[in-house]
Amino acid sequence: MKEKVFEIGSINPVELFGANDTKLNFIRKFFPKLKIIARGTSLKIIGDDEQLDLFEKKFEQLVNHYNKYHLLNENNIEEIIMEDDTVNVSKKNSSDDVLVYGNNGIQVKARTTNQRKMVEAAGKYDMIFAIGPAGTGKTYTAVALAVKALKNKEVKRIILTRPAVEAGENLGFLPGDLKEKLDPYLQPLYDALREMLPPEKLKEFIEQGIIQIAPLAFMRGRTLDKAFVILDEAQNATESQMKMFLTRMGMNAKFVITGDVTQVDLPRNQPSGLTKALHVLKKIDDIAFIHLDNRDVIRHKLVKSIINAFDNK
Repeated sequence: MKEKVFEIGSINPVELFGANDTKLNFIRKFFPKLKIIARGTSLKIIGDDEQLDLFEKKFEQLVNHYNKYHLLNENNIEEIIMEDDTVNVSKKNSSDDVLVYGNNGIQVKARTTNQRKMVEAAGKYDMIFAIGPAGTGKTYTAVALAVKALKNKEVKRIILTRPAVEAGENLGFLPGDLKEKLDPYLQPLYDALREMLPPEKLKEFIEQGIIQIAPLAFMRGRTLDKAFVILDEAQNATESQMKMFLTRMGMNAKFVITGDVTQVDLPRNQPSGLTKALHVLKKIDDIAFIHLDNRDVIRHKLVKSIINAFDNK
């Protein structure tokens, strides 16, 4: 048995180890053969050479992640410890990771391995499918990529769309005109944009048609050139709607299709167009398929537990 001592420098131990060592206890679960003792800004680790070396590498990545994002939660910890060693968080350049600088100077960037795969795919492919459960950042990352492309003048407009499917509620009985009835379905897209663009600029872009947010049915008959187009909640598109949408793709366009095949709100006898698309398009080399999972969840930690509970029912 050997021992090593690690220093965390100027980082507040509570930020890295958690109140009452909650984060450190979570880390301990991944290294049951090691004895991990926290003393102020030091960690003493006792165990065999192989486990000590692995811990040293992963702990360095955890510290680098915190220094880079000023955030370290259980999702980050699990992702870093469990991720493939070919993806080394510590080697990534912080400034290169920023997609856009949002309101109040917030840095919008990919925060998980699969979100980074989405970003990398956007640089190589014109059509991307991002599939995964709620809270994995599919829509948020896609919107950030779209805003970045617009700011860099890679596209002339952003088009965001969703199927207007009733998720257990009756659209017809909602108050207001058609726009007021449909806006609740599109609200998550507005929410993401509001974090990345100043209110006045967002309003200006919408009024000028540079950013368009509309139900999927409104896409019929259009040819979408020089646009970054996102189809969100694609699992609720029918097969005919999906084919219609995908064939709207014009020259110099980028399409991102996001969805969760486990949360289909279509009638039972209506198959999901997303499921069909994933099957029939899987052999096309020029389309990227990114599958996000529970490790990418960046909402409240309970969301991950809820997803696991439903998956294992």
